[in-house]
Amino acid sequence: MFDFFFNLPVIVQGLIKGLAVICVIFPIAGVCSMAERKVAAWIQDRPGPNRAIVPWIAWIPFVGTFLQRLGLFHVMADGGKMLFKEDSLPGHVNKFYFIAAPILAMIPALTTVTVVPFGAYLSATGEVMPLALAPLDVGMLAVFAVASLGVYSLILAGWASNSKYPFLGSVRASAQLISYELSMTLSVIPVFLWINAPGREATLGFARAVEFQSQPGLWGGAWFGFLMPVSAFIFLVALFAETNRTPFDTIESEADLVGSFHTEYGAFKWGLFFVAEYSHMIVGSAVFVLLFFGGWNPLPWVPLATLVNWLGHFLPCAHAPLFVGVLSIAIFLLKTLFMIFFFMWVRWTVPRFRYDQVMKLGWQKLLPLSIANLLFYAVAIAFIQK
Repeated sequence: MFDFFFNLPVIVQGLIKGLAVICVIFPIAGVCSMAERKVAAWIQDRPGPNRAIVPWIAWIPFVGTFLQRLGLFHVMADGGKMLFKEDSLPGHVNKFYFIAAPILAMIPALTTVTVVPFGAYLSATGEVMPLALAPLDVGMLAVFAVASLGVYSLILAGWASNSKYPFLGSVRASAQLISYELSMTLSVIPVFLWINAPGREATLGFARAVEFQSQPGLWGGAWFGFLMPVSAFIFLVALFAETNRTPFDTIESEADLVGSFHTEYGAFKWGLFFVAEYSHMIVGSAVFVLLFFGGWNPLPWVPLATLVNWLGHFLPCAHAPLFVGVLSIAIFLLKTLFMIFFFMWVRWTVPRFRYDQVMKLGWQKLLPLSIANLLFYAVAIAFIQK
């Protein structure tokens, strides 16, 4: 099956990979919208969405009731509402850019996921090979470069709306996202200083970061979240700000900006903005797991190869590439889903910052801390590797 795929024309392979990204990201983003409400209900001690049901499934004993209480069919209801709701186009907007803005929001969200490895398999020689749609040696740089373009869709949406509140929201978006990009970039430099040891081929790829968290020994098997906790903290805080999540959601603060950049949007165009937001949250969580939580390694000091060798005593197919690939994807997906749950947990626990507090935290607290953290690890890594 794998030989058949790789023998296809490059254009066909690209189309299949692109459809795979869309078929994975869109459903997960849709489920996140329902999970957001379920997590909020759990924190606030209430049932949450539990009414929607398909009639012929409601007739199935126990199963129908369970799926209804789970709220699974609310995802279908939300999707149908977005598709069939009247898609109004206000007369005062700049129509071309108004329509282009939500489309541009989806491009970075669906592009960055292609360079993020989501699993691994064991080669014939026992080497761990990463799974990715477009594995790049400059993967981290590609994620930063493409993800930063998402701010243009927010600026364009606010400007094209020809309205005061959307325009103010787009100005906030540009200031906030640029501010926290600096701290986020500085926070990952110590990781790549560590893995690009003298004498090795330089890379900014995620696979090398996971490889360094899979080595034997006390330092080799430790996840970077334990070795570099300040870097992990800075990256996580900046990720909240970059994905416009509470307590950094001052960009769309409905208390003072009505709805901010998407005030004039509705129906499917409005939905695209939030699919893009959830997509950025998914990719950001995946990158955080790769850099600081061991990627597809199940536990600290327990790499994937060790787990596969242990399972080999019980399962004859444990070393099969397909089994290892599915196992690594499952481990990586569970970690990513936990991070998404953490995003939602924080949203319904921590109050929103004021805009001046967001700017002060970014420039006066987080940026100096990230610079000091970089200098400390630069000296420490140079001393260790000398």
